[in-house]
Amino acid sequence: MHRRKKALGVPIGIAVSLLVAGSLLSQPGHALADDPSATADSRQQALLAAAEEFDIPSSVLLALSHQESAWEGHGALPSTNGGYGPMNLTDVTPAMLASGAAGAAGRADLGSLAADPALHTLRQAAELTGLSVKSLREDDTANIRGGAALLAAYEKELVGATPADPSQWYGAVARYSQAKQKQAAASFADRVFRTIRSGASATTQDGQRVHLAAGPSVDPARAQINSLRLKAASAAAATECPTTVECTFVAGSPVGRQVADRPANGIRIDTIVIHDLESTYDAGVAGLANPTNPAATHYVMSSTGAVTQMVPTKDIAFHAGNYSTNLHSIGIEHEGYAAHGAAWYTEAQYQATADLVKYLAGRFGIPLDRQHIVGHDNVAGPNSALVSGMHWDPGYAWDWNHFMSLLDAPVSGVSEVPQPGSVVSIKPSFADNVQTLQICPSDDPTGQTTTCTEQQHPTNFVYLHTAPSETAPLFGDQAIHGTAPGTDRVNDWGSTAQAGQQFVVADVQDAWTAIWFSGAKVWFHNPGGVNTRTSYGVKIVKPAGPTPVPLYGSSYPDKAEYPAGLGASTQAPLSMYAIPTGQAYVATREAAATDDYFPSGGAVVIGGKKMYTIQYNHRVALVYANDVTATTAVHHWENDGN
Repeated sequence: MHRRKKALGVPIGIAVSLLVAGSLLSQPGHALADDPSATADSRQQALLAAAEEFDIPSSVLLALSHQESAWEGHGALPSTNGGYGPMNLTDVTPAMLASGAAGAAGRADLGSLAADPALHTLRQAAELTGLSVKSLREDDTANIRGGAALLAAYEKELVGATPADPSQWYGAVARYSQAKQKQAAASFADRVFRTIRSGASATTQDGQRVHLAAGPSVDPARAQINSLRLKAASAAAATECPTTVECTFVAGSPVGRQVADRPANGIRIDTIVIHDLESTYDAGVAGLANPTNPAATHYVMSSTGAVTQMVPTKDIAFHAGNYSTNLHSIGIEHEGYAAHGAAWYTEAQYQATADLVKYLAGRFGIPLDRQHIVGHDNVAGPNSALVSGMHWDPGYAWDWNHFMSLLDAPVSGVSEVPQPGSVVSIKPSFADNVQTLQICPSDDPTGQTTTCTEQQHPTNFVYLHTAPSETAPLFGDQAIHGTAPGTDRVNDWGSTAQAGQQFVVADVQDAWTAIWFSGAKVWFHNPGGVNTRTSYGVKIVKPAGPTPVPLYGSSYPDKAEYPAGLGASTQAPLSMYAIPTGQAYVATREAAATDDYFPSGGAVVIGGKKMYTIQYNHRVALVYANDVTATTAVHHWENDGN
C-alpha cells in the first residue's frame, strides 16, 4: 500500500519491512536512463505482449496492473504488502511478518500466519509459467507474464475460456484481489473497471511511461462474483464511533487482523496508538483494504475530520509493529506525511481524533494520558534486531500538548526548576520550540524534498545532549548508532524526549536538566524549568539487586505456562538495553500479567509473572516486576526528610 518512512536510510513499511537487499539501480527488468538496452516504453510493451500471449484484453491487464502497483516495478524489493513487481505478486515470508506491522517476532505460529495462499501468488505464478521465483521477483517483464498467467488461469476456471470481451473478466479480476469477502472483491474489481473506462497515464519512478486510453463504456458481468463463493460482509461491520464524527466502515485486510473478543476474552485494551499514513486518506484506506496486505488498523482519519473504521475494536489489528502492543491496543492512522506533518495535521483532524479517543477511552477504561495515548514512534521494538527500524510516525509535528488539551487531559505538573530524584513531564511549547531538522528525499514520499536540507520547524520534543552544552554531541541511541553520537535527521528518534513523556531527573546544572534515558545520563536545555513540569504520585522503578536489569520488547508467558498443543512464543532481553544500577525510570502503568493469544481456537494464555512498561527512551520497554523495586515519586523536600 502506501509508502512508509525510512529509519536512518533503512526502508520500512507499515505492512512489511523491506528485507530483500538490492536497489533499483542494480535490478534487471528496469528501464533506467543509464541502461542503454532499456526504453521508456518497455513496461507498456511488456504489458501488451503478456496480454496477447495469454489472450487477455489489454485494457483489463493494464488497468489491473495500475490498480495493483500504479505500474511501478520496485526491483527485487517487495511493496509494503509483500508484493513484487508491476503485478504485485505476493510472497510473504515469516520473517516479513516478524518484522512488519504484525511485529510477531518470537511467535510459534509465524509459519501458519504466513501460509495463507493469498500471500503467495508469486509461487502460483511460477508454477503456471515455469519461470523462477527469482525472476518473478526481480524482472518486471517476467513478473508481468506471471501475473497475466495467473489472471488467465482464473478466467478459464470461471468461464472456461479467455474471451475478448473485457466485461467477461469481472470475476477473474475480483479473484485476483485475493479478497475473502464479497464486498472487498467487488470493490477491487469495480476500481479496475473504472480505470478501464476513464483511462490512466503515469511516468513511474524509474522513468517508464505507461498509458491506458479511456475506453468505451463497459458493463462488467458483476454476477460472476457469485461463482467465487465469497463470504458476505458481516452484520457486525457497524461503526464504533462517537456521534460527533462522520464515520463509515470499510473492511480492512483479513490477513492484517485477527478475530478476537477483546476485552471480554480477558485481553485488556489499554493503549491507543497514533499513526500517520504517509499517504492521502483515500490511498491509505484503499491500501489497508487490500486483501493481501498483512497490515491493518482500526481507524483512519482524514484531514477534514472524516473517519473510516476498518477493524472492529474487539479484533486485533496488525498496526504497531509489535504483537504484544497490537494485542492490547487500538490503532488510529492519519492522513499526512511525517516529514511535513504540520501541513496535514489539521484542526479538524485533531478535534475528530480527540472525539474518537475520548469515546474509546470511555468504553474501555483507558486513562487519558501520554502513557496510554502514544505515538507509533513510542512503541517498543519486539526484539533486538528490529528496534532500529521501528517507525517514527506521527513525527515531530504532531502537537501532543494541543491534542492532550483537546482530550481535557493536558500534560500537567508543577512549573518549577526540577530537582534530582524528581520526575519531570516533558512539555515544551510547540509553537515556540523551533528546532533544526535535516530532511532528506527518502524521508518524504511526496517527492517535494529533492535534496537533504536543514529546516527549522516547531517541534514536540527537546534534543538530548551528552553534556550540558549546545555544542555537546547529541545522544545516540545504542540501537541506531552504537557508540556514535545522534543526529538531527528527522527520523532519528533516539536523541529526543517528547512532550508528555516522563523521566527521573539525574542532575541539574545551571539552565540544563539531566535525566536517566536509555541507560545514560543525558542533558537538555531547560532554563527555569520552561520545558518541563514536575510530576508527583508517579511510580518509579529501579534495579532490585546489584546488577543491571534486562529489558524486553514483548510480554509473553514462560514456555512452561502454555497448555499442551499450543506453540509457545519466545522472547529474549533487548541486547543493547538495560537499567543500570543507580538509575531509575518511570513506569507508565501498573505491572500487568504476561499473556498471549491464539486466533485458531480463541485461546488466551495468561502467565504467572508480571511486567512493567517503562519510559526507557523515546520508546517504552518492558521489565519483569520481580527484577525491580517500585516506589512513588514524592516532593523532593520529602525525600530530604524536611
